[in-house]
Amino acid sequence: MKQLMTGNEAMAEAAVQAGCRFYFGYPITPQNEFIAYMARRMPEVGGTFIQSESEIAAINMVMGASAAGFRAMTSSSSPGISLKQEGISYMAGDQLPAVVLNVVRGGPGLGNIGPAQCDYFQATKGGGHGDYHCIVLAPSTVQEGTELIQDAFDLADKYRNPVIILSDGRLGQMMEPVEFKPRKPANLPPKDYILDGKKGRARRVICSLFLSEPVLEEWNKKIQEKLMRIEENEVRYETTMVEDAQVILVAYGTSARNCKEAMRTLRSKGRKVGVFRPITLWPFPYDALGEVVKKSRGALVVEMSAGQMVEDVYLAVKDMRPVFFYGRMGGLVPSASEIVQQVEKIFTKSM
Repeated sequence: MKQLMTGNEAMAEAAVQAGCRFYFGYPITPQNEFIAYMARRMPEVGGTFIQSESEIAAINMVMGASAAGFRAMTSSSSPGISLKQEGISYMAGDQLPAVVLNVVRGGPGLGNIGPAQCDYFQATKGGGHGDYHCIVLAPSTVQEGTELIQDAFDLADKYRNPVIILSDGRLGQMMEPVEFKPRKPANLPPKDYILDGKKGRARRVICSLFLSEPVLEEWNKKIQEKLMRIEENEVRYETTMVEDAQVILVAYGTSARNCKEAMRTLRSKGRKVGVFRPITLWPFPYDALGEVVKKSRGALVVEMSAGQMVEDVYLAVKDMRPVFFYGRMGGLVPSASEIVQQVEKIFTKSM
């Protein structure tokens, strides 16, 4: 049965249904509905909710619960996520699963509470120190947010790696009908690394401190091998009417919603336009995007930022076709009409 929920509340309920039993967070707009929902729901399912004294404390609490074998998560918005980066790097180094929700707001600095996509670099390029990546999932609807947050827990456990859900202030606050569908349990490896009491077994240690350079290099190689497996197996994307498209709109999340509306308007005018939407921002769908754009005359990247994902699009296209960019900053969202105008300019000048 479908019910009307905000994105924040729907994703919180999805986390509960995915088996999250430890939530640690600190209030910040525009994600407060998530933390308020978890404060109510965690006790109802026998879980633990703690409003920590800081974002730094919250991410370290997630690390502890994960090391003990539980599904744990935190959520925040841009400045709060920045404070969590050291802990996320520690979990990547320790190879511990966790889910982190970032309901992105305008920046840099304190910015404002408007929706933005200016945390793309932070999410996809590591964010913290060291050689690591988080898996990054980007929903564009409330329904997809509920599905991806459940996938995030499975992916985190499968690869023993932090997973980031990159939402934004509009998607978190907007209300849409959602349905929580029964899911089959994922076939996941046993958690034979967790610290749950020795109980007659061999001693276990979770650690990212290796003072010997060769030993640390070998540990890093194992992490890189895992990341390569993720790149090989977990790329996700969506294409819409790209088969005959002369211009490909490339966008994720909220921007992709408006790109689809612009595409429908342009198609009604006879302009052959399609949409390519990355769902995994890391691993990024380089090969798939390159093949799609190669069959067109060029791509327009649309972002709620000064241009961050556009760099990955350049890497995917590799000078095969021109790549254009249009973005809005400071909490403003590129409207469908603005995108239509940008595409018309491309057709006029370049086609």
